Amino acid sequence: MRHPRILDSQQAMLLIVDVQESFRKQLKDLDLLTRNITILAEAAKILKIPVMLSEQYPQGLGKTIAEISACLGEHKYFEKTAFSCCQAKGFLEELEGFGRKQVIVCGIEAHVCVNQTVHELMANGYTVHIIKDAIASRFERNKELGWEKMVSSGAVPSSVEMALFEMLAESGTEPFKAVQRLVK
Repeated sequence: MRHPRILDSQQAMLLIVDVQESFRKQLKDLDLLTRNITILAEAAKILKIPVMLSEQYPQGLGKTIAEISACLGEHKYFEKTAFSCCQAKGFLEELEGFGRKQVIVCGIEAHVCVNQTVHELMANGYTVHIIKDAIASRFERNKELGWEKMVSSGAVPSSVEMALFEMLAESGTEPFKAVQRLVK
């Protein structure tokens, strides 16, 4: 039996929070963030992991960054004005419908929408894996405070590669080879 805080591709799903065009000029590491989230999205297709995506007030903050939109496979989309994704109409019902209890969370901003979403997901009984190299805030200190709060509240700290290799569980398979190409 594997430890319950190790990701399982049969129990996991990916949530991409508010990676929108308005942040393009405000985040110094946006290229790295976008690359890492794109890797997660591509791996989700390979591993057949459901994907959910949110946008915070897209009329004002713009749509999801084009590089991420371009690599998304099938996914569920939620527009929201509340900071937590859990407050978006139909979000929790859709999430429950997947029948999975692990949520991999990435996105913007770590101390606002990501933080509030992570806490509400945990309050609703989900194990949340927060991907440190796939979250951001406009100011690094806010990212670190958001990270500290989420982890100290029970979110599982992770990275892109850690999450992917946990779900793969072994080498030598076709999914392993495909995911390995993404991270090289």
